[in-house]
Amino acid sequence: FWDVHTETPLHTCKGHSHWILFLAWSHDGKRVASGCKNSQIRIWEADSGKQLCVLSGHRKWITWLSWQPMHKDGECRYLASGSKDGDIRVWDTISARILRVLSGHLQNVTCVRWGGEGLLYTASQDRTIKVWSAEDGKLCRTLQGHGHWVNTMALNTDYVIRTGAFDPAKSSVSPSGDAAALAAMALERYNQAKGSSKELLVSGSDDFTLFLWDAADNKKPLARMTGHQQLVNDVRFSPDMRLIASASFDKSVKLWDGRTGKFITTLRGHVSAVYQLAWSADSRLLSSGSKDSTVKVWDIKSKHLLEDLPGHSDEVYAVDWSPDGVRVVSGGKDRVLKM
Repeated sequence: FWDVHTETPLHTCKGHSHWILFLAWSHDGKRVASGCKNSQIRIWEADSGKQLCVLSGHRKWITWLSWQPMHKDGECRYLASGSKDGDIRVWDTISARILRVLSGHLQNVTCVRWGGEGLLYTASQDRTIKVWSAEDGKLCRTLQGHGHWVNTMALNTDYVIRTGAFDPAKSSVSPSGDAAALAAMALERYNQAKGSSKELLVSGSDDFTLFLWDAADNKKPLARMTGHQQLVNDVRFSPDMRLIASASFDKSVKLWDGRTGKFITTLRGHVSAVYQLAWSADSRLLSSGSKDSTVKVWDIKSKHLLEDLPGHSDEVYAVDWSPDGVRVVSGGKDRVLKM
């Protein structure tokens, strides 16, 4: 854990005996879940760096962790995990037990998204996306159409779910109150952001295509989005839900309409595979990290490169934008985090 203001380490959490593959902050910012190659999940307290519990049950390594949205779960108890063993497990992180196991995927689970309408979306290397009811773990439907591994998914509500009860515009004020009050604030923000539109899902695959789904009601895709020349590595909805950005090994970033899936433009500039994308909070800028060791920031209105951020000495694997829009952080093969 790092202190962002002083740029020094706050806590070092020891306990995992193998590589840590995934980290996820709870939506109230009080705890962090980490998943490792030894198939264990550990929950840490953010303030002290103390380990709260160990969740074991998966047979192979952890590929994804996703907390239940705050407007459904004010105390942030429940966590869903996906694994190489093909199962998804839902945990109660306070009593440290398994609530349910969702099995049905035939191969590695690559991505798990816990939606705002009480559904869990899971993608797998078996070329399908499954939609589950988070309440009872029943399989609602299986979405088919991809011809190869499904690598990544994004929901149009991702940003408002990620920020929960915290309004980044008032980032100086941290919301206080009990779990029910926080859940109510999160629900209000969620409904305001979503408006009358539906919760949409976009998926990206090794078959070079993306699909846009209205997965809550329909197993047929709204749109099949083609144009990438190589596999799709990352896909993100903009916080205002109007645009979708996709990154690919074909060195390009493409923009699509977030409601219809219609192609808008291609952002070219990287000279190698693009690994990850992050939107600014106001949806005006997009950052991309690439194998070419640069982070690039794109201006969405002009659809041109705004800033080229060199500095990494090797591939940039990860890039993220703080939810209040103030900082961008990138991490790469050179073992350095840059802000």
